[in-house]
Amino acid sequence: MSEFWLISAPGDKTNLQAWERMNTVTCKSNLSSNSKFHIPDLKVGTLDALVGLSDDLGKLDSFAESVIKKIAQYIGEVMEDSKDKVQENLLANGVDLISYLTRFEWDMAKYPIKQPLKNISEALAKQVTQIETDLKTRSAAYNNIKGNLQSLEKKTVGNLLTRTLADIVHKEDFVLNSEYLITLLVVVPKSSYVQWQKTYESLSDMVVPRSTKMIAEDAEGGLFTVTLFRKVMDDFKAKARENRFMVREFYFDEKELKCEKEELMKLASDKKQQYGPLLRWLKVNFSEAFVAWIHVKALRVFVESVLRYGLPVNFQAMLLQPNRKSVKRLRDVLNVVFKHLDEVAAASIMDPGMDIPGLQLSNQEYYPYVYFKIDLSLLDCS
Repeated sequence: MSEFWLISAPGDKTNLQAWERMNTVTCKSNLSSNSKFHIPDLKVGTLDALVGLSDDLGKLDSFAESVIKKIAQYIGEVMEDSKDKVQENLLANGVDLISYLTRFEWDMAKYPIKQPLKNISEALAKQVTQIETDLKTRSAAYNNIKGNLQSLEKKTVGNLLTRTLADIVHKEDFVLNSEYLITLLVVVPKSSYVQWQKTYESLSDMVVPRSTKMIAEDAEGGLFTVTLFRKVMDDFKAKARENRFMVREFYFDEKELKCEKEELMKLASDKKQQYGPLLRWLKVNFSEAFVAWIHVKALRVFVESVLRYGLPVNFQAMLLQPNRKSVKRLRDVLNVVFKHLDEVAAASIMDPGMDIPGLQLSNQEYYPYVYFKIDLSLLDCS
């Protein structure tokens, strides 16, 4: 299961015994895999600052989560031909996400702990915001090339009535630079090949005898050339349409066709050249954003633990990975073990129908212990 619960409870003797009880019960019953989550001694500051920071960190948490989700999804889009390998590219500091989480260590170099909590929060917000800005710029540039390439490639598929003819026709198929003659391209259904050969010379006056030749064929029909005098062109088109022979509006322009081919090759080359550097950037910045997100989670646990359990700072954080089939049972065990931390909230949770005056639950799930969810399934791009 790729859902984790990051929880904390006071670190005094009584609660450390509660931790041991919880660990014993959850491990013995295979309810969850547990590991200590180490949060360093951060600077507390004032209570007012902590309350304000709690709200800011909630918003930053959601923002950082949305950014790593965008990067993960975009890696999936960029790796369109090998989507099965996306997950192995989603790493944090060079290791898989679960290993990073379960062995979390605060990055002292990036986020020095001697500075105020607000400074750390602002540094994290600035970092994630910059990553999102760069992602928008880079993805727009790549998507532009990819979109233009797809538009040109779409022209090379479809039937002979609609697809581009740039890669089909050749200069030798046409009478060019003639004041009187013009070569038309006509799409003839397969069932009408014989009829075409018998009748094309008589569809109008001034059709050059034996001037037709099939230059391409698909599942539905063939593309034939026919040469005639310019002045009967409209008459020929009308008569051809009556016989279900469709004249393509196409005039051979060597420069234009060459430009179209070169544009296709250039876009394909540009896409290929950008792919490697873009994927590398995405992998590096996914890691950076994910690491920042987990530091935000650690900050939230620290701030909420101080606000809930008071000073001096003394709490133990733990990371739980619930067994998919035992989520409710695990929650019940935690509520029983830690109900002494907040009897009112615990009673409300054990009996959801119970109306307790003065207890207001926000959108954030509330339990007797500090709790935050880390859901890695949101990064599943398969």
